[in-house]
Amino acid sequence: MASDFARTLALLRREKKISQRTAASDLGVSQALLSHYENGLREPGLGFVVRAADYYGVSCDYLLGRSMARDGSAVPASRLHDAAADTNGDTQDTMLLNRRLVVNSAALLFEVAEKSGSEQLSSEISNYLSMAIYKVFRYLYAADPGGVEEAFRTASEHFDCLCDAQMNLSELRIRAAAKGEGGFGLTQEEIRMPSLQPADLARTFPNLSSSMLTLLQSVGDRITPQDTGKNEDKRAK
Repeated sequence: MASDFARTLALLRREKKISQRTAASDLGVSQALLSHYENGLREPGLGFVVRAADYYGVSCDYLLGRSMARDGSAVPASRLHDAAADTNGDTQDTMLLNRRLVVNSAALLFEVAEKSGSEQLSSEISNYLSMAIYKVFRYLYAADPGGVEEAFRTASEHFDCLCDAQMNLSELRIRAAAKGEGGFGLTQEEIRMPSLQPADLARTFPNLSSSMLTLLQSVGDRITPQDTGKNEDKRAK
């Protein structure tokens, strides 16, 4: 929590274009203590977290790094699952939530591509996701004792590497297409990429943004080493 909180606290103050001294005075702490908070040298109490959230107009979840949406509307998937389990204990709700996150997030990617005006970007996103789905289905198929290898044109010992190669190429094309650049088989074009900042995402895609922000937070939690904050503390010392 310390590293996420410190980074967000400092970012919000800079966005507000106020000095550390002014913010400290408004928040009822010394400038030295606020500096410690912003640099991750001290952890705040609950009272300060609440005051800071009110002061900067964000949710406590956002301030603590538990949500990428400033209003706290998107939270880690695990918390949504817990809420569903607390409601009726039905694990089916958890499955539906997982499905909704993935389906809505994929839909948002295509809406972003559509707003950019790039057919190439939409095509590459489709290619990339199609290959990911293909790979997962092949893994499931391989687990079926009755599966017939001849059902697929690509041999089981080859499809993994071939899909990975094509997905890597699609990643290069997606990066290029998102900037309107040519190369990698793409034609240079002018695009109108919408702002994807969390606050703008919520305004532009109100029906899908919560799922995307929750997915981003959930994946971020999984791929980020749990001891990152500890290592930063050691370097600070």
